[in-house]
Amino acid sequence: QVQLVESGGGSVQPGGSLRLSCAVSGVTSGTYCMGWFRPLPPVPGKERPEALIAIYTGDGSTYAPESVKARFAISHDNTKNTLYLQMNNLKPDDSGMYYCAAAKCVRGHCTGDYCYTIGWIGMDYYGKGTLVTVSS
Repeated sequence: QVQLVESGGGSVQPGGSLRLSCAVSGVTSGTYCMGWFRPLPPVPGKERPEALIAIYTGDGSTYAPESVKARFAISHDNTKNTLYLQMNNLKPDDSGMYYCAAAKCVRGHCTGDYCYTIGWIGMDYYGKGTLVTVSS
């Protein structure tokens, strides 16, 4: 059974940093698209997670909009099978649930760009999220 478990969320002041983790277990061998998502707009009960940043574990290529890359970075530790999201210079608008998700790359080769474009719907496995609160 595949499980994705996020951790690292919490409360932080504006300008602070957090590192989220997503521990993955139960996946079969192979390469994966993985990403971090958050619901936009953050409407409880009507969450529609949107891709924030993505990575292809096969070659480590990543993709995120420039506005996201300016403060956030994604990485994956193959030995620990853990996905990370480093968030810097956090702002109150960054508050909300953050979800990780994964999809096995079945094309033979994927890229960070491709992993980003498949979005939430294109993922096969999902975590339950971790809450980030940015407030003074």
